[in-house]
Amino acid sequence: MHELGCLRPAASDSTTTASSSPAWSRERLGDLGVTTDLMTAARMLGIGRTTAYKLARAGTLPVPAVRVGRSYRIAVAPLIELLGLDKEPRA
Repeated sequence: MHELGCLRPAASDSTTTASSSPAWSRERLGDLGVTTDLMTAARMLGIGRTTAYKLARAGTLPVPAVRVGRSYRIAVAPLIELLGLDKEPRA
């Protein structure tokens, strides 16, 4: 499983502010692999643990969640697409 703490945040330069720079850089997204755990997806979506599990159980999470044993796995590609992180940044 991927631990969010082991991924480095995107480096920002002096031309961007914290509010305009993405929290997830392309490099960081590439480090996730094909699937990620529910908590990483929840952080990306800006929702809490309880809400994430509630939505996953109900099948209403905005991205597909697959239950594997006692945990959920989330496909990264639909998550990236949902958040619009698959598009090239504007110059």
